[in-house]
Amino acid sequence: MASIKDVEQVADDLENLVGNLRSELQNGADFERLVQIADEISEHADQAAETFSSVNETLVSRIGELSGGRRGQKSGGQSKAKAQASS
Repeated sequence: MASIKDVEQVADDLENLVGNLRSELQNGADFERLVQIADEISEHADQAAETFSSVNETLVSRIGELSGGRRGQKSGGQSKAKAQASS
């Protein structure tokens, strides 16, 4: 699974690509190069989005496991107490 550190690297790459884009625009636009840079920016942005989505899914899943486990323990504990009180 990718991590937030991976997104940090992607963000650094994006900064460099944006710098390249600005430089290209200021130094006489080569549209083929602009398209290349824009494609690279898009790919990096997609990587960041995929990483955020993956991390979010993992966190939500883990929270669900933990909260489900607690509920099970609480209800299980209450059931045992009720069963003992009935005896």
